[in-house]
Amino acid sequence: MLPNVTWRGRIIPVEKQCSRQIYGCSAPKGGMGYFISKQKHKWSAEKREPKVLSLRLLGGGGSKWQLGLQRFHSVGIMGLNSEEWVIASIGAIMAGGFSVGMLSTNSPKACQVIAASSEMDIFVVDNDKQLQKIIQIQGSLKHLKAIVQYKERIRTPLHNLYSWNSFLDLADYVSEDTLNHVIDSQKPNQCCTLVYTLSITGPPKAMMLSHDNITWTTEIIAQSLSYKSPPEKQEVLVSYLPLSYLAAQLLDMWITISVAGTLYFAQSDALRGSLINTLREVKPTVFYGVPWVWDRLLDTLKTSQLASTPFRRRLDKWAMWLGLRAKKRQMQSHLPLCFGLAKKVTFNQAQRFLGLHRSRQYFNLGMGLSKATTEYFLSLNMPICELYGLPESTGVHTLSHQEDFRLLSCGKSLPGTYTRTQKENEDGIGDIHVWGRNVFMGYLNDEKRTREKIDLYGWMHTGDLGLLDHDGFLYVLGNENGKEAKATSSGEKINPNPMEQLVKRCIPIVRYVVLVGEGAPYLCALLTLKCQINPDTGEPRNALTSEAVALCRQLRSHSTRLSDIIYHKDPVVMNFISQGINAANAQVTSDSAKIVKWTILETDFSVVGGELGATTELKRANVAKIYQQEIESFYAEDEY
Repeated sequence: MLPNVTWRGRIIPVEKQCSRQIYGCSAPKGGMGYFISKQKHKWSAEKREPKVLSLRLLGGGGSKWQLGLQRFHSVGIMGLNSEEWVIASIGAIMAGGFSVGMLSTNSPKACQVIAASSEMDIFVVDNDKQLQKIIQIQGSLKHLKAIVQYKERIRTPLHNLYSWNSFLDLADYVSEDTLNHVIDSQKPNQCCTLVYTLSITGPPKAMMLSHDNITWTTEIIAQSLSYKSPPEKQEVLVSYLPLSYLAAQLLDMWITISVAGTLYFAQSDALRGSLINTLREVKPTVFYGVPWVWDRLLDTLKTSQLASTPFRRRLDKWAMWLGLRAKKRQMQSHLPLCFGLAKKVTFNQAQRFLGLHRSRQYFNLGMGLSKATTEYFLSLNMPICELYGLPESTGVHTLSHQEDFRLLSCGKSLPGTYTRTQKENEDGIGDIHVWGRNVFMGYLNDEKRTREKIDLYGWMHTGDLGLLDHDGFLYVLGNENGKEAKATSSGEKINPNPMEQLVKRCIPIVRYVVLVGEGAPYLCALLTLKCQINPDTGEPRNALTSEAVALCRQLRSHSTRLSDIIYHKDPVVMNFISQGINAANAQVTSDSAKIVKWTILETDFSVVGGELGATTELKRANVAKIYQQEIESFYAEDEY
């Protein structure tokens, strides 16, 4: 008998479960909740049963063609977040298969590798662009039985290609009793979801997540963060991060279903500018962001503040000063006077402007959120709580919340899980190991790699470096395998993240800083300035953001465009950046960590440009490839 977990005065049940029980436990709360998407400028609510799809997956098509998803074979889903994406994933699991979310940016070759290794019987895609990738490779996929397209009109008729509605309309050749038998036969320790990470140099890693991984982690997080359920309250979330990422599946899909919440699917251009309009319309009760999104929301607020009257700006400045002081004191259980007034005149209005005034909690997913951004939102009474986890830990292992919050910390271990650091240096920084029921089953068909990841005692070696304070708060500081560390020609390894964040604090007009210098005698930096984003294409514009223009005015520069600074060599701005680099260098103790040369790139980074990934994380390898010429020019005149 497993012991119960006590968390903040509540007992959380820990009996082993299967994924079907998440769906089942939502029924008394009003069913699965609602999936809402925008159709012709109007939000349209749907409430469909995954069982309908599961029956079609198990068997359909009549004498013409028998589908029949094989047990422990997979259903691949590739497309934008939607109700169909969620239903396909749950339906595949209920039918006894694996759900495999795939990035819409995957190449045909990547799709072929994933489909072959997971024995994929069915592909579910959203549009013709994704369909064409599958058509290119389907001849090499011996298990492929059907392709289902859930968006757009089918342009390329195939004998095994179905629209979403035509697939659901197939005649049933499997009874509901048969489906129930398949569902009831599923065991908590069996795999239900595969998560793939593709490597440039090696084979893909397929992480196996069990039913118990999903259900246990879902229940623990929902209760730890005090999610509400009908009739008490209905949670409202916005889904915009790709569901192919496990953390997005867990937080958007599984938790929302478990509490019978409402999930709004953002439009396809959410990360190109429409997200804030969606937030204003939807007014979510919980919001998850990535560093890039938080930075964009910050830019939006600063632009609004700059457009306000001088009196309003002074009032906001006072309120934010008080707010930051208040929240930092609140960590020691103190609030200053006048906090209520500041909340009324500034905090509430800023939150309403972003559409986040109903949100009780704000979270950041992914590393790289700067201290400046964190403190800015903290000053508006919007503490951004950090999560830490890997796909191998079912997306989340530590979390913080407003009642237990430390600046820059990723919070404490989930109830019933453990975190430790090994091989600590003199500063207490060591390798992060995690243990708990959220730790994955292993890598598909790769026992050697699994044993390297999980030791004999069940501790998973994350590959990250961190520090645990005396109260159990985890601070993640880098990667022990040196994936981001720069090894100079002297052999010294330098973690670029602290220096990059320091430069951004010293030079607020800078958006991204990327240190380069692998194998070179010194480090150099690629800089991008804060530019506006084209909301239609997602591409950076030449025009600087309002915040950047305002800073130029403070410096007595008339530059309003990136080209004004680069091509006209604006002496005021260039001198300001040079002084900022010098100020950052003055704060580091090792000469090897100092920036010797730097350059301003001709464009800001973007998903479209390839410098950022699908969740707007920095792709260092892509940056090094795209800007190879600029990097080589740093060292062109050196002899070493």
